[in-house]
Amino acid sequence: MKNNKAGFSLIELLIVVVVIGIIAAIAVPGFLASRRSANEGSTISALRILHEAQMTYASSYGRGDYAGDIGAGTLTAFNILSGYKFVDDVLGSGSKSGFNYVGGREASSSSSSAQFFVSAIPISPDPIVGTGIHRFGISTDGVPRTDLTVGSHYINAADAAAAPAMNN
Repeated sequence: MKNNKAGFSLIELLIVVVVIGIIAAIAVPGFLASRRSANEGSTISALRILHEAQMTYASSYGRGDYAGDIGAGTLTAFNILSGYKFVDDVLGSGSKSGFNYVGGREASSSSSSAQFFVSAIPISPDPIVGTGIHRFGISTDGVPRTDLTVGSHYINAADAAAAPAMNN
């Protein structure tokens, strides 16, 4: 009688599992880096949208002043801009694509014109599984800026404008 057994041996199955594990170990870091890069790209786009929204608000409703609280960054500017439908509700919440946003403004005076800034930091700055590894900002001049300080937001328009401009 013939002894014909169909199936795989335990050794063959273990080899397949090890090969799949090696492929996953190689692919996961690339996937995480791609996700961080996508989050950061979305943040840059959101900063540009917020800049245009602030410019539109100032010329349409603000009588030359920008939306938001005077001083350090808060969510007030996003609530105002979202209320006028200059930005969507997700961006208006101050959190999008793994980044938290704040914005602030400075009122015009006899010696200076009105200013604003927006700052974005990653929700999780962990270098392996984090949502981003850069802090981003934009101010009245419209130049997106970035640095590696991910633990705190820019504190005012001058701070945001003093950061290195992006190479794009």
